[in-house]
Amino acid sequence: MPLRLPDGLPAIDILKREHINIEDGLVREDDYHPLRIVILNLMPFKITTETDFIRLLSNSPLLLDISFMKLKSHTSIHTPAEHINRFYHTLEELSKEKIDGLIITGAPVEGMPFEEVDYWAELQEIFNWARENVRSTLYICWSAQAGLYHFYDIPKYPLSKKMFGIFPTIPLKPELPLFRGFDDVFRMPQSRHTEIRREDIERVDDLEIIAESKESGVSIVRSRNRYEFFITGHLEYAPETLDREYHRDLGKRDDVEIPKHYYREDDPMKGPLVTWRAHANLLFMNWVKLIATPFSE
Repeated sequence: MPLRLPDGLPAIDILKREHINIEDGLVREDDYHPLRIVILNLMPFKITTETDFIRLLSNSPLLLDISFMKLKSHTSIHTPAEHINRFYHTLEELSKEKIDGLIITGAPVEGMPFEEVDYWAELQEIFNWARENVRSTLYICWSAQAGLYHFYDIPKYPLSKKMFGIFPTIPLKPELPLFRGFDDVFRMPQSRHTEIRREDIERVDDLEIIAESKESGVSIVRSRNRYEFFITGHLEYAPETLDREYHRDLGKRDDVEIPKHYYREDDPMKGPLVTWRAHANLLFMNWVKLIATPFSE
């Protein structure tokens, strides 16, 4: 099923070159009733992040209408203003229409207290709006920590070394629709300098840890009473993303080591071994189906 995307979005040409089924503007309005998915993209290099998420959503068996949200209180310096103005919309603009699913990305601000982030107040407004108006929200990496802090006062803790690599992860509630078709172990990319802890989450009745890694800790948390999922890692990452991050930080930071379980034979010269792509696609497809059908256990 093709995706409905804004005309001219750079991700369209990128993914078509990968032979991914992306068709913009070719589906008649009366053919299907699309699910409306909005991505609040807080990452600095927005075109890369757009492509990562659209690549996963392109496998949807349902028609998706994808839009992008921007913040009024923050201006991106790594993405051209023309791109933001053309393809991104504010909450005020998007909230005029029904939104079925929201994805909130990570952001490179995890070293700062939440209250010191310049767009924190606006982000809290979006969190509150999503809880009341969106069927399901995926909070990714830093936004997962931010959402848990905002709603439940769950703190984050600094790590002595960056949690960096591809980590074996266990679904603790394999019967959940989100994990339909999953193996007993799946692998999740992690790239963060802070963590949330099991004992803090277990003190909150509304929260449940549904996936965890012996090496990287809490992986996915859900709200028991809402369709909210807090994912600490980056299943959306492309194969080369951790490699770019590693070489970016090489020689500049002393808290970043070679990403674990990522390179072939742990040798950066031999390139990455992709072990997370199948489950990443499956999780996002399961999420889309959750949005389209009543949630049940």
